[in-house]
Amino acid sequence: MDTTVTILVPTYNERDNVIPLVRRIDGALAGRSYQVVFVDDDSKDGTAQVAAALSPEYPVRVIVRRDKRGLASAIVDGIKETTGQVIGVMDADLQHPPETLPLLLDEIENGADIAIASRYIKGSGLQGWALARRVISRGASFLARMLLPFIRPVKDPLSGFFVFKRRVVAHANLRPTGYKILLEILTEGESAKLTEVPYTFEARSKGQSKLSIFQEIDYLKHVYSLMKRRGELFRMVKFSLVGISGVGVNIGILYSLTEFAGLFYLASAAIAIEVSIISNFSLNNYFTFADRRAPGITGFFRQLGKFNLVSLVGLAINAAVLVLFTETFGVYYIFSQLFGIAMATAWNYLGDIWWTWK
Repeated sequence: MDTTVTILVPTYNERDNVIPLVRRIDGALAGRSYQVVFVDDDSKDGTAQVAAALSPEYPVRVIVRRDKRGLASAIVDGIKETTGQVIGVMDADLQHPPETLPLLLDEIENGADIAIASRYIKGSGLQGWALARRVISRGASFLARMLLPFIRPVKDPLSGFFVFKRRVVAHANLRPTGYKILLEILTEGESAKLTEVPYTFEARSKGQSKLSIFQEIDYLKHVYSLMKRRGELFRMVKFSLVGISGVGVNIGILYSLTEFAGLFYLASAAIAIEVSIISNFSLNNYFTFADRRAPGITGFFRQLGKFNLVSLVGLAINAAVLVLFTETFGVYYIFSQLFGIAMATAWNYLGDIWWTWK
């Protein structure tokens, strides 16, 4: 068994950062058996050559990919091309301080399967980030944790700086899109214990950031792919179908109580709303979220109460959007209502997967 710690570093045009990065890794991992493996996407600035020139002095290896692009896929190829039983992943731009590596490795030695350098736990920090980038990063993390509930315990599931045991991905079919490889490993890998270590994300001093709108699109594609693979996309479809059935129940009760029972339409509407909520809850409880259904009668009514609260807030959102768009912006009321329904449905789904059936 190869006990060497393998540090995988994906690169593309990072020539100026390679030497200081290797020197800092060497200082941080003094006394440990390690290898730095640069997986380079055929950089045009000589990154691979600069890295290879370090091999006589440092334990450096270079893998050049001439027909592929992408940070996440570079890590997958690096895993396949190495044998170390402990694998670290970090960027080449020095925004991930190598001095944090010993802390991550200590967590692995203490039993963790994955140790994540986190930007969002106590003791962490961000250098040189504008407000817009902070909002985008937080929003992307929130989106992943909402739509992929099994990663919810991780505060920074989009971190690009982490260490893990090879056995975590030994049987995983890694198929990442874009650059968030940790998200793929958390979803497809097998890990019993995860831990997060705080660190300060440093400002880039040399080179250019690779972040672009295309990477953000790739991220959304990746989340969609993971939802599909883990059944969360089908769960969302089932939730929507139940919601459509609730509309039919609502209209049917409203019409029957008003036309045949002679109730005032507002009283009929109030009853219809509650009946449709109970109908939606029952179908979701035994169809959409059967794997998260609370046991016993107490659990049933507790979740029903939560579902009621989420649904009533959804109704308020629907009404508010209808009035706002129609009265303030002059949008045709049918279109306003459709948008309100979409907003309320999104709220209901997120509220229910986050709280009712967490």
